[in-house]
Amino acid sequence: MTERYNIHSQLEHLQSKYIGTGHADSSKYEWLVNQHRDTYASYLGHFDIINYFAIAENESKARITFNLTEKLVQPCGPPPEKIED
Repeated sequence: MTERYNIHSQLEHLQSKYIGTGHADSSKYEWLVNQHRDTYASYLGHFDIINYFAIAENESKARITFNLTEKLVQPCGPPPEKIED
């Protein structure tokens, strides 16, 4: 019982410390948006990955950076409509 409580409190601590880990009330959409934004931000922060994408897509580095920055706005499309109870 003590071990289970300890793991639960550690999970709560991580969820309060890092936004991307979500929480009990996170929807699937919110979690996916966080994951996609983290991924795009990581791509933008690594110059070599931008170079790789530019070569692979036959685009300029500026265009790749612009496209990734645009995707940060709504990486998973518009949010789903909320069901009212």
